[in-house]
Amino acid sequence: MLSTIIYIAGIVLSILAVLDILKKPISLVGKIICSVVVLATSWIGLLVYYLYAKDHITEWFK
Repeated sequence: MLSTIIYIAGIVLSILAVLDILKKPISLVGKIICSVVVLATSWIGLLVYYLYAKDHITEWFK
């Protein structure tokens, strides 16, 4: 039961992260790269995105 809740939370947070990436004013290639990295790295990618990359992603893909 707990593992199912953690799994669903991961899916929801991943979807929210990708939607947030798609709203950023960066190139389409940058959006695709960031989305794939967040989705492929699961919880580690989500943590890195929400704790660090969210504020720096527009600088990286100018």
